[in-house]
Amino acid sequence: MMRAEEIDEMRLLALFKNVPDEHVDIMLRASFLQRFPAHVELVREGDPPDFLHVVVSGQVEVFSAYRDRETTVAVLEPGQSFIVAAVLLDRVYLKSARALSAARVLMIPAELVRRYFAEDAIFARSLAVELALAYRGVVRELKNQKLRSNLERLANWLIAHQAESGGASRITLPFDKKVLASRLGMAPEILSRSFAALLPYQVRVKGPEIEIGDLAALRTLAKPTSTIDDPTI
Repeated sequence: MMRAEEIDEMRLLALFKNVPDEHVDIMLRASFLQRFPAHVELVREGDPPDFLHVVVSGQVEVFSAYRDRETTVAVLEPGQSFIVAAVLLDRVYLKSARALSAARVLMIPAELVRRYFAEDAIFARSLAVELALAYRGVVRELKNQKLRSNLERLANWLIAHQAESGGASRITLPFDKKVLASRLGMAPEILSRSFAALLPYQVRVKGPEIEIGDLAALRTLAKPTSTIDDPTI
């Protein structure tokens, strides 16, 4: 069970915004705030959902595997929930998730999530927004994968990550290159060749550090578009 100060911290999550205090209290007092080291599996594809998970700190990788292949579906940041659809429908997970870095994760019992989804219109709206954002993310990712080459996907990811990092010309990868390759839908060796192909655009890579020497040239190659690359619309 959580300590009083942890419950007060969890009340501030966007998921609970404007939700009646008594409902939030019941959910939080039955929930767990767990700390996980990197690489620990949190949910497994094919298992029934016992909890709704909310990332409080750190990063969580959502992934799927088939035979000897594995792909990264998404990398979740603090404030994001997973996997809402499985919890609401009370059906097995279609994806797995693991801590990508050391992470704190709030685990809300699935039964209570379904109960207040049915009884509390404000909480139901919060979950509906989570589902809608997840759906729009899937559509953007589908377009990114089907409409762009490997090089274009990498170039657009670099532009987006640079903006998230404050616009500095030198940025650091937030996770290892194997995860980045999977996130972009390519094999690690293809990612290496794609980085090499960006040298004429003054993109230089040294370990996890990347220097973007000519952002305008990179944007000319990438041709970012808001309906794929802007998660705020």
